[in-house]
Amino acid sequence: MGPGKRTLSPGKRSVLVALTVVCAVTVLAAPGTAFAAPSPGPSPSSSPTAVSNKDLEAVRQKLDKLYHAAAVATDEYNAAEEAAEKQSAEIVALAKKIVKGQEKLAELKKRAGAAAAAQYRSGGLPDEAQLMLSDDPQGFLDGAGRVLQGQRATKGLLAEMTRTQQDLEQYAKDASAQWQKLEAGRKAKAAAQKKIEQQIKAAEQLESRLEKEEKERLAELEKEAAYKAQTAWLDSGILEDIKGKASEQGREAVEYATEQLGKPYEWGAEGPKSYDCSGLTSQAWASAGQGIPRTSQEQWKQLKRIDIEDMRPGDLIIYHGDASHVAMYIGDGAIIHAPRPGRTVTVAGAGSMPILGVVRPDA
Repeated sequence: MGPGKRTLSPGKRSVLVALTVVCAVTVLAAPGTAFAAPSPGPSPSSSPTAVSNKDLEAVRQKLDKLYHAAAVATDEYNAAEEAAEKQSAEIVALAKKIVKGQEKLAELKKRAGAAAAAQYRSGGLPDEAQLMLSDDPQGFLDGAGRVLQGQRATKGLLAEMTRTQQDLEQYAKDASAQWQKLEAGRKAKAAAQKKIEQQIKAAEQLESRLEKEEKERLAELEKEAAYKAQTAWLDSGILEDIKGKASEQGREAVEYATEQLGKPYEWGAEGPKSYDCSGLTSQAWASAGQGIPRTSQEQWKQLKRIDIEDMRPGDLIIYHGDASHVAMYIGDGAIIHAPRPGRTVTVAGAGSMPILGVVRPDA
């Protein structure tokens, strides 16, 4: 981000204010509805049982924490699921190796048995005795050379059998280790699922205690918080520095993400009917021919990091200090993302949440 806060010209300022209005998060708005700047929240009702704006703000912050915890647990669940898929594939590959190894060992044993039978038919006499008893010394010597070659081949055969047996033992150990990892992953996945469901249930119960008018005021507070964050981000003049153009794959990823607007958030989902945040970004880039990690945390760890000033449409913005949320930058200070349970894939302001950094899948 550029150093210090910049003063913008009146014309540029009006453009940025308009952009702020368009991109501010309004998670309750239907896709395609123009984003309007939130007006100040209504005054608390005069009813003795009315919840004050201060109390509603506390509710909003509590909901943010609950849904954030659910997002972290969702990443844990997705990571465990991804690991389980890899471990299952590894177990299948090891099983195939074991089958081939067993077939190879059976063939080697068959050949070794044939060699042993041939040696038995020769009588097992020492070479010196066979030479003395032979009527054709030269023929014996020629035959002895072939026998020597056969003995060497038999030794090589036995050595290969030993190696094959050792390989089979190692494959079995590896398969056992993968099974243990798979079981540990299953438990981690179950624990993450339980945590997700607990956090979402707590959030839903908290919201269910609000009256209709209070829910509307809560929605206004959500919009105001997002608007305030987006405005502060734009006030830095950051858009003056962000001029990158999307790559061909980036355009394809943005097009895919755009087509998903309005589809519901569902934790652990990768489409096509619903998505969680990283499910949307990973599938968008998969559609563009670029495989990326499944979770937002792994996307942050593994993909190339880009300065915010250098980002371009298609890049992924990672949010929060624990990299628990991800969105796709689509240009002009806006993102497409799957926000949280109870919301749909939507357009929002890129600065409406705390930015950790930016990564580029096709760097």
